[in-house]
Amino acid sequence: MLCNTVCRQELCVRPKRIFLDERPCGGRHSIQEEGITMTAKSSTSFFALRWGIVTAGVVIGLIAAVLQKLGNPPNMGICVACFERDIAGALGLHRVDVVQYIRPEIIGFVLGSMVAAFLFREFKARSGSAPLVRFLLGVFAMIGALTFLGCPWRALLRLAGGDLNSITGIVGLAAGVGAGALFLKSGYSLGKSTKTYRSVGLVMPLAMVGLLLLLLLRPQFTPGGPVFFSVKGPGSLHAPLFISLIAGLIIGFIAQRTRFCTMGALRDIILIRDMHLMSGVIAFVIAAFAANLILGQVSFGFAGQPVSHSNYLWNFLGMTLAGLAFALAGGCPGRQLFLSGEGDSDAGVFVVGMIVGAGFSHNFGLASKADIIKDGVLTVGGPSTYGMIAVLLGLAVCLATGFFMREKF
Repeated sequence: MLCNTVCRQELCVRPKRIFLDERPCGGRHSIQEEGITMTAKSSTSFFALRWGIVTAGVVIGLIAAVLQKLGNPPNMGICVACFERDIAGALGLHRVDVVQYIRPEIIGFVLGSMVAAFLFREFKARSGSAPLVRFLLGVFAMIGALTFLGCPWRALLRLAGGDLNSITGIVGLAAGVGAGALFLKSGYSLGKSTKTYRSVGLVMPLAMVGLLLLLLLRPQFTPGGPVFFSVKGPGSLHAPLFISLIAGLIIGFIAQRTRFCTMGALRDIILIRDMHLMSGVIAFVIAAFAANLILGQVSFGFAGQPVSHSNYLWNFLGMTLAGLAFALAGGCPGRQLFLSGEGDSDAGVFVVGMIVGAGFSHNFGLASKADIIKDGVLTVGGPSTYGMIAVLLGLAVCLATGFFMREKF
């Protein structure tokens, strides 16, 4: 059955529909009267095929490992949450001087996605799908991610680098996405977005151009004021600027074409038993692990892992919060950037929420501290009391959002 309508996140549900993010389908639906069916695998596009998503996963995994080798922080070749936190610091939204840098990878994600969307006529300016709720989901997604110390991409890259603390975070991510999937099945929706002026869809790409200019020019607007750049700590560790930018452009392009999404991979398995997106995620982990082995970047264990803590309960709960927020918003943090590049201003609102959430996390002491080994003694890190309260509050808000924003409750 050909589909000429507008679909969201390639997901159809019978007898109900789940709407996540709006985009032209143009593909082919295989619909069953009972059960849930994946859509939009066009036979005419390599990127829509299983080999397309696998190739995307391999490319992203290899790029992440190489970026780490070229200077990005350990087990952080790519981390959307961490990189957005660094951008927040560079703009002065927080003053933790070890995590302040305008990460060109983030800029590349959005601009690469925009280029792909224009080339393939998929740039569709749209807005109006509960933007304030999306903003709050972005804030709490970042609080959860900084409790764990990483986004879903970094959770997988930490595993690919031998950090076994990531396992509890990945399990928490699955739990959060699973909870979100249950809300989706029961009719949860943030409402349909509507077509709007093309200039609205270009706001986020233009903002990325502005960030690129700030990165290149490095102005200081007031004495002792922004733009800030770390001289020590993770924020001072970065691959060469133009290599990072090109890497981001490549990832943004192929991720827009393949709909690569870590949250979506879990959601599709839970809801529709489909492995299409998950095959890309598995390829991503395998490629990153193989490259890390070759580059000598693998160290298995729990203690002494870089920018990581072994407080397992809060690793789990932090990523449960993040996973739930991603599921309710319709995509992982990388996917939100790619969507904002193809004209989805609602996804852009979520991105802004994450950046603001990073400022809140550090200004109010919510972000976790990493484990420290000093004189052979391990001091376990994790969130502060305020950070724990923020995670529990975020879970309550996200659960309430999922419950009350259903067609019937």
